Amino acid sequence: MTHYDDLETRSADERAAALARDLPAQIANALKAPGLRQHLGDVNPADFTTVQSLAALPVLRKSELVAAQAEHPPFGGFTTHAPQAFDHVFQSPGPIYEPGMTSHDWWRMGRFLHACGIGAGDIVHNCFGYHLTPAGMIFENGARAVGATVLPAGTGQTELQVRAAAAAGSTAYAGTPDYLKVILDRADGMGVALRFTRAAVGGGALFPSLRQEYADRGILCLQSYATADLGNIAYESAAQEGMIVDEGVIVEIVRPGTGDPVPEGEVGEVVVTTLNPDYPLIRFATGDLSAVLPGTSPCGRTNMRIKGWMGRADQTTKIKGMFVRPEQVAELVARHPEIVRARVIAERDGEMDVMIVQIETEAHADADPGRFGESVVAVLKLKGRIELLSPGSLPNDGKVIEDRRSYE
Repeated sequence: MTHYDDLETRSADERAAALARDLPAQIANALKAPGLRQHLGDVNPADFTTVQSLAALPVLRKSELVAAQAEHPPFGGFTTHAPQAFDHVFQSPGPIYEPGMTSHDWWRMGRFLHACGIGAGDIVHNCFGYHLTPAGMIFENGARAVGATVLPAGTGQTELQVRAAAAAGSTAYAGTPDYLKVILDRADGMGVALRFTRAAVGGGALFPSLRQEYADRGILCLQSYATADLGNIAYESAAQEGMIVDEGVIVEIVRPGTGDPVPEGEVGEVVVTTLNPDYPLIRFATGDLSAVLPGTSPCGRTNMRIKGWMGRADQTTKIKGMFVRPEQVAELVARHPEIVRARVIAERDGEMDVMIVQIETEAHADADPGRFGESVVAVLKLKGRIELLSPGSLPNDGKVIEDRRSYE
């Protein structure tokens, strides 16, 4: 299969020369945004011509972005255009607001879909959400870039989704890894044959057993690593050896809690500088853990590879495609005076994510766990199994979110 463009197969010297040209220009561009200018301070863009030179700049954390947005809504002064110049304003949990544009491959997701073998002639059954959050539009924008048609399915109403996919002749799936299995199992139960042969997934971990199950059904399932703020960061190719860093971003792996790069192969936090001129985030800390893989991909793409998602640098955890943050657990406790402590646990039940909310309360023996259900959904944005415990039952280890899923 041909590559998406010539950028993917550049030599190391060609890539370094392009970076020496593009990075100073992007730093200069970022200084036009008042929020970034304040964050970066008095810097000379000409001093930043290599990945290594970025280490002299401060890391931008999502908490800082949220605070800036609260003071200067909606984007905190971190864009180079006024809000009205963008095609979309999105809201993600936090809350945090992101801009969006319908221009060609604005989030660079077309590169990933092309690597999946999706293009003209395909109908993409897009099960990413379209309401408030940008995931649905991100993948729709990418599908448009490769000439594919989109069925904007969103989530829920699984039986209706099965019938729509069958009637439309959907050939590819886009969505979280788990939800494709829900659709396929429902289709089996309905006796409906679907035509999916490729799946472009994200928003959660793709476990090896689930990937194999799809392969056994004749579906090539590849994953991307993207965020609402940055767009596509890295993606798998058919080689399935690590994730190839996208050509529109610069990725550093740093020691968690610092901006100091770690040696190749060492696990650290993913920090990303985007070359998007409209939203030029510089050294944006994702909170995700990964590590650099040596060498290049057998598929011929020459950019740096990372191992993929290896957990969170903080306790923030993605469950069923949604982030659950420590501050949300604190809000749950604050809503109910009778709650002493709480802990959210992420587990797997077969191939599905499960959330357990353990609550310490004096009235644990007689209380109805359901009384906390409405607050759990309102605060954590997910349904989960609630377990009531006596005070002192939870370990004294400072954790409020525990991920028990295996990523091996």
